[in-house]
Amino acid sequence: MNMKTFDIDCKLVYEVNGLAEFFFQIEAARIPEHTILSESFEVTPSISVLREYLPPNSHNRSLRVHAQAGTVGIVYRARVVRRFEESDHNASELSISELPDEVMQYLLPTRYCESDIMSGMAQRTFGNSPRGYSRVEAIVAWIREHIAYQIGQSDVTTTARDVLANRVGVCRDFAHVAITMCRALNIPARLVVGYVEFEEPPPDFHAIFEAYLGGKWVLFDPTGLAPVENVVRIASGPDAMDVAFATIYGPARMTDIQPNISEVVSTNVMQQAGNAPVQSSVQLAA
Repeated sequence: MNMKTFDIDCKLVYEVNGLAEFFFQIEAARIPEHTILSESFEVTPSISVLREYLPPNSHNRSLRVHAQAGTVGIVYRARVVRRFEESDHNASELSISELPDEVMQYLLPTRYCESDIMSGMAQRTFGNSPRGYSRVEAIVAWIREHIAYQIGQSDVTTTARDVLANRVGVCRDFAHVAITMCRALNIPARLVVGYVEFEEPPPDFHAIFEAYLGGKWVLFDPTGLAPVENVVRIASGPDAMDVAFATIYGPARMTDIQPNISEVVSTNVMQQAGNAPVQSSVQLAA
């Protein structure tokens, strides 16, 4: 198994015009592929109230912040060791009867992934492709060829069906299309959001997807913007509804976003990753 170490320095700023409740999903997920060596979370001003919220039956971590009017700043820092294995290019698709109970939900259509409506297209386009890893790769290759990556051409209401009609979108749109095609072919698939360092700025959260092949989840990036082994996972779920980095109830507007991440090249850091205890802190700044 291979390992890489990353430093996360995520900053978010909001202008709040009254009482507001925030749910942030910006912490590194507590999963076997991660060893979190240290982390801290800071909220400014100190009048904000913070507590951790763990969604039922999920490895996603949320922090709940109650804020009053004014400027609210969020800073999350962490050092995470990311473990990864090379993908098995011979991984097979499983029959429905072979799928574990907890995976079945990722076959269903969702708000952004209308796999029932798009079933005909999926069958016509990929129905005769070799089954397994190769078929998911064919879906990824088709998306890269037929959909243009352009910022500002989609929004929070854009579904996979919209993207296929307009042939343009960003990373989450690419992932939604891939998930939709997979589910329409009875391949369980889900959205993954995390931190990754891009070759070109600006920094942003990144959405990819994973398909259930050969009895395990396998990561794919339809955009090709970054190696999947460099993505430090924040959350996963059926679609973007479940993995938003911020859900806000109340009058608030984001004014700055800086989800920075950088690789740490250090032999000593890698050796610490074995059974290192997590060093964590929460600070409500003045």
